[in-house]
Amino acid sequence: MANLSVLDLVPVGVGTSPADALVHSTELIQRAEELGYHRHWVAEHHNMPGIASTSPPVLIAHLAAHSTTIRVGSGGVMLPNHPPLIVAEQFGTLAALHPGRIDLGIGRAPGTDPRTAAAIRFGRLEEAVDDFPRALAELVAFIEDRVVGVAAHPRPPGAPEVWLLGSSDFSAQLAGLLGRPFSFAHHFSAANTMPALAAYRRAFRPSEHLGQPHVMVAVSVICAEDDERADWLAGPSRLSFVRRRTGRPQPLPTPEEAARHELSPSEREPLRSWGAGSIVGGPGTVRNRLARLLADTRADEVMVTTLVHGHADRLRSYELLAGLWPAVEAEVLPEAGTVVADVRNGAALGSGA
Repeated sequence: MANLSVLDLVPVGVGTSPADALVHSTELIQRAEELGYHRHWVAEHHNMPGIASTSPPVLIAHLAAHSTTIRVGSGGVMLPNHPPLIVAEQFGTLAALHPGRIDLGIGRAPGTDPRTAAAIRFGRLEEAVDDFPRALAELVAFIEDRVVGVAAHPRPPGAPEVWLLGSSDFSAQLAGLLGRPFSFAHHFSAANTMPALAAYRRAFRPSEHLGQPHVMVAVSVICAEDDERADWLAGPSRLSFVRRRTGRPQPLPTPEEAARHELSPSEREPLRSWGAGSIVGGPGTVRNRLARLLADTRADEVMVTTLVHGHADRLRSYELLAGLWPAVEAEVLPEAGTVVADVRNGAALGSGA
């Protein structure tokens, strides 16, 4: 059984405010909990007008206080932006407030543009990124109370669950060597998914935390009543992705604005990578493509981010996905890593657009 979870970027759409986006995220975690989603993670991004998720610990505290059973965590905290002791204290506090529900996903990317990253890190940009393995070891030592003379308080009986996040094989190999669970950003770097997961599994060494590899794949999914409606709703996500990749981040546009926008030659190239890491369609198409992704990656968990302009449409996408997830799992043969043929049309699942 593969768990299904939520990655929440807290999108800010044209005509809405960051305050609206935060209210919508609160409503989303409550609905996700009702639907049986396993985790709800929030990201760390800076200087992006279309994303209100800048401070994961603050947002996690709020979301966990407005839910009861779903795990809540960071997807992720960009460790080079923060002193390890402070992160250990923040997540120790969260774990004390919400026992057994807090995840600490750690990344090494800046989560922003170079100029903003330099402002966050007092100009020590490359030094902070290159120092990631040492900073990670220091963070874990604080969480586990192994630093002589310095303790991260509070230190609750149940520590947060530590994950490594990545979009290449660097964090994949590190997660394997440390015996930690690994989450790959398929929605961001689909071409690297299979090499990174292979690197993680090859490097994996059992630890006191984890006896065997545990893989999560994060993917962008937009599900609607049919393929045409889903493609219309995906327009803002496509345009927003292109704008970010070309250094022009803006609030999430409306579907109408996205439909009117004519892509320039320089915008067409980054759009290809968006399509590789995204699944868009009606329930049948989404089911088929998710089944193929699950079979190919042999993932233990799938974390879904849904970026659409309308809050009701975002909730509806997660509702549809939760409803079809049992069928996704049923169509994958775990022992063989293959997908069952669709007897209704005679085609192998995964053949949808």
